This record gives sequence, C-alpha cells and structure tokens, in this order.
Amino acid sequence: KTYPFELDPFQKQAISFIEQEESVLVAAHTSAGKTAVAEYAIAKSLKAGQRVVYTSPIKALSNQKYRDLQEEFHNVGLMTGDITINPEATALVMTTEILR
Repeated sequence: KTYPFELDPFQKQAISFIEQEESVLVAAHTSAGKTAVAEYAIAKSLKAGQRVVYTSPIKALSNQKYRDLQEEFHNVGLMTGDITINPEATALVMTTEILR
C-alpha cells in the first residue's frame, strides 16, 4: 500500500524491525500514524498465512478499525461486548476486554 505522505522516522523504523521479524510496540499520540505501521504488520502476517488480532480499548474504535481494515483486507471479523461478526476471519478486530 502506498500513502499520500512520506512515512515518519518512527514508522520507517518500526517497519524495518517488522521486516526483521522483531516485535514492535508503537506508542504515539492520536493521529500520529500508528495505523500505517499496524496495516503493514497485518499485511505481512496475512501474506505469511498467519491469523491477526487487532485490539483497541473501546467499542467505537474497534468498530471504526473493523470498517477500515475490511476495506483493505476483506476477510476481517469483529468481536466486542455486544457484536460478533465473522469470528473465524483471518484478521480479527476486538476490544481488549474480549481478548482477555
């Protein structure tokens, strides 16, 4: 995927570590670009035949990420406290409380 902007140094570094099969934790303020790193990791994992779980702290954000990732990756599921959609999907979005 290409973006209409140049990646920030932290995004480039995170992607470089992902390419080296290293674990990555990205912590940044709202709208800093964490999703670009997550999308890269998701795409790489799905291409390798792995299943992906994307967590978020609140239902509204899980619902938004589900819609966004559904457009990009298609086989995406959603699990929150009151909604379950396609739980066998290769990419699953859920609230953190459901993962526990």
